[in-house]
Amino acid sequence: MRRRNTVLAAFELFRKLTPDLWINNVLTFLYICENEGASVTEIAQVSRLLEATASRCIRSFAAPGTPGAMKPALGLVELVEDPADGRGRLVYLTAKGRALADQIDGLIRDAVTISGKRSDAA
Repeated sequence: MRRRNTVLAAFELFRKLTPDLWINNVLTFLYICENEGASVTEIAQVSRLLEATASRCIRSFAAPGTPGAMKPALGLVELVEDPADGRGRLVYLTAKGRALADQIDGLIRDAVTISGKRSDAA
């Protein structure tokens, strides 16, 4: 069997964390990586999800014991009060979240296409 392509390999990293994630969770995490420090509302906008859906996805990545955290509470993000709006929250990666983002970056750097060809050979 050939090596997994980069997209599948990235999804497998998430499946190792928990089998309970949906595509919206994965997309939300990737948008957080690209927009660290954005508000929950902004993450909802860039990910094209309803704010309630984005919020649930984000809270599933919060650490256990965090107010509002939802299962599986993976500890990948930290929600910080927005200084400009005390009701809002800004989203940052934790060390564990940064490590996952770095793993995904490594997969991208060593990309394998769906056809099985290395990206530098394409």
